[in-house]
Amino acid sequence: MAEQIDVIVVGGGAAGIIAAGQAAEMRKKVLLIEKNDRLGMKILISGGGKCNLTHDGTMEELRAKFRPNEARFLKPSFYKFTNKQFLSILHKRGMSTYVRPDGRVFPIEPANARDVVSLLGDYINDQGVTVRYSSAVSGIATADGVAAGVYVGDEFLPVQSVVLAAGGSSYPGTGATGDGWRWVKELGHTIVPLRAALAPISLVDSHPEWAGVALRDVILKARDRKQGKEFVRFSGDVLYTHKGISGPTTLGISRDVAERLVDGQTVPFIEADLVPDITFDALRDDLRNEALGNPRRTAAAMFARFLPSRLLPVLFQQSGIDLDLKVGQLPAKSLTRIVTMLKEWPFGEPSNVPLERGEVVAGGVSLDEVDHQTMESKLIKNLYLCGEVLDIAGPVGGYNLQAAWSTGYVAGINVS
Repeated sequence: MAEQIDVIVVGGGAAGIIAAGQAAEMRKKVLLIEKNDRLGMKILISGGGKCNLTHDGTMEELRAKFRPNEARFLKPSFYKFTNKQFLSILHKRGMSTYVRPDGRVFPIEPANARDVVSLLGDYINDQGVTVRYSSAVSGIATADGVAAGVYVGDEFLPVQSVVLAAGGSSYPGTGATGDGWRWVKELGHTIVPLRAALAPISLVDSHPEWAGVALRDVILKARDRKQGKEFVRFSGDVLYTHKGISGPTTLGISRDVAERLVDGQTVPFIEADLVPDITFDALRDDLRNEALGNPRRTAAAMFARFLPSRLLPVLFQQSGIDLDLKVGQLPAKSLTRIVTMLKEWPFGEPSNVPLERGEVVAGGVSLDEVDHQTMESKLIKNLYLCGEVLDIAGPVGGYNLQAAWSTGYVAGINVS
């Protein structure tokens, strides 16, 4: 069978599936090798199993969400294979999708991530791709600077072209253990140091007793405690965990926080604006007027709309007032402290951003060593690199899956 194969795709995740399908559409005989017993293990956990397929913005809007060097690299891929083109693969196979107000695209329920993976399996099957499951590639072979095949254990499979879509190292239980980086490093590629991205954040002073408490529609911010300068922010929900915080906003700031923790020059401090739609002064004036209009109301009743019940005692303890205090008796200084807490709710210093818990990993194969028009390695001919193995990590919201779909497509259509 190996002698009949034109292309081997290593990794049956988002990038590998699209690369295999497109290479087969180009009339190549394609073998997709997957170490798990099924395709799309990380697709299955996307969006909490609901599968955040992509983002509905223009491709230029999507590209702008990545760091400048990543955005430049992705430009050809994003225009050669757009979000609409990817969704058409699902739509043609009967899956309907919808767009949330924040632009994230999901299958219409009851369809979920399992259905997405099933349809993508049908897609590559329709193209004639052969899939070999439960097979762990152990290395990539080259001859005179040209990809020559892959090893599966001690078995050598010769081939004309190799597409490496082996993923990163986040969620190792899905099979993403970073093997691809080791293989290409041995071939001379530079691996940009790995950092967690889209990950929960552990805190120095965690509060396991608050695990499960959510703060909705806030702005989560991180600043340098030494200089007071904010370096990242993200809007959405925050969730307390036993070790720290999680939720969409936490994932949104995690890459920047992880980098500051590693560089050792910054002491990050995380806080949240719980009432982001109103300024400090306007909120204080509104609350003062509300207290004057209903002076016998308790402070607990007045401020309950801003915080979950488990956190209200913290607000009042830090502000030096009693829960049963009537707001007509609330000193002006105490009101100012309350408003400060609501606008700068402290989570404290992060202790760790766990790499293995990240939905994606920042770092990977240096983009300078990959042709962004074709995804071919600049060091090894007929070796194509796509998906999370590359040094690309966008924000939460479907951007990273679109980067995988698009770079996989470009690799697939360009295999020699």
